[in-house]
Amino acid sequence: MTDTKDLPICHIVMWDVAGNSDAEKRAAVETVRAEFEALRGCIPGMTRLEIGVDISGVDYACDMLLLSEFDSEAALAAYAAHPAHLAVRDRLTGVRIARHQVDFPIHHPQNTKETAGD
Repeated sequence: MTDTKDLPICHIVMWDVAGNSDAEKRAAVETVRAEFEALRGCIPGMTRLEIGVDISGVDYACDMLLLSEFDSEAALAAYAAHPAHLAVRDRLTGVRIARHQVDFPIHHPQNTKETAGD
């Protein structure tokens, strides 16, 4: 198995948000979006941050997601403990009502020493 600790890491978090009406859910989505987008450029080692909002409308879909990328597992771990991230998490208590997460190493050809034809 390849050692992944020095590879870039993709961190995806999917949420359902609170709200009893479409308007309340839209407001919750915008609150979450604004909070996380304010982290852009504030977290060392974070190389990408995107917020996606579900357009499928299917009942089993999450409402939104955060897709972020980090230089390494260490950078992701530092993000998890970063005061700005912790403050966002605390401010969003009760706004996000379900959470699912996947973190995985990004295996791009430029991230390995193996190349075609070797």
